[in-house]
Amino acid sequence: MGDNRELFYRWIQQLWSGPADREALREAAGELVTDDFIGHWPGREVHGPDGLADILAETKGMFSDLTFEIEVPPLVDGDMVAGRWAGTGTMTDGTVYGFFGNDILRADHGKFREYWVASAER
Repeated sequence: MGDNRELFYRWIQQLWSGPADREALREAAGELVTDDFIGHWPGREVHGPDGLADILAETKGMFSDLTFEIEVPPLVDGDMVAGRWAGTGTMTDGTVYGFFGNDILRADHGKFREYWVASAER
């Protein structure tokens, strides 16, 4: 079982600030989330590494330079991990967009099994 703090850093760096290519995202997601992963976005659920890679590729397709930074280091309590991040990116029309959010994740044997997000525009 890995360190859940380190897993959160990898979650942000390798997925959210990682590549935009769908196949590279699928590979990274396969290393970081379980096969039965469930991601809860407002009004939408995502299932498995492929579903996560698809929503990430969709999001990254709206920006030319999407990056995320951790603002509050992850807090860990048993299998639960929470952290705060800030993101920026330039939309296809040239508008620079900033947002922030809080992630809550449930870890299981070195991977994330479940994810909840709350985010807003800066």
